[in-house]
Amino acid sequence: MIGWFILACEIGFWIFVLAGLVARYIFKQVKLSTFLLLCTPVIDLFLIIATVIDLKNGATATFFHGVAAYYIGMTIAFGKRMIQWADVRFAYKFANGPKPPEKIKHGREHAKRERQGWYRHALGWVVGNVMLLSMILIVGDKERTEELFNVMSLWALILAVDFIVSFSYTLFPKKETVRLKG
Repeated sequence: MIGWFILACEIGFWIFVLAGLVARYIFKQVKLSTFLLLCTPVIDLFLIIATVIDLKNGATATFFHGVAAYYIGMTIAFGKRMIQWADVRFAYKFANGPKPPEKIKHGREHAKRERQGWYRHALGWVVGNVMLLSMILIVGDKERTEELFNVMSLWALILAVDFIVSFSYTLFPKKETVRLKG
């Protein structure tokens, strides 16, 4: 059940972002747009409340309960950046905004962007772990919350792999490929 609620929250997040951008750039309703975009964190609040209530009402924690906490963490870490990304592209496509900058795919700037992405991932991981530990304390039943520790371990492994990949570009930066004409 909670897995479907996470999916619904993700869909809801993008619906509110899209509605906010449509209100801003198509209908020129800046206040409505701001309101709709500010609703996106409310979706996360509903998700965490539903997750805690589910566990408090006797559910045994599953992988999805753990993912709910990391979903919130990643939204905190990446949410504003994702909305800005969408905003720039929407403005360009529908409101004669400036062309979005091209993604840098090589060199120091690419390595820097990869490191910054990892820092955000680490922030999301910390927030998710704080939420998971809070859930464990709120529920107060080690047997019912054991899966949350497994999710923490899995996400720590994912974060470690992301670290290796992200920082590898600092040690071994991608080189620009030279294309020959002819």
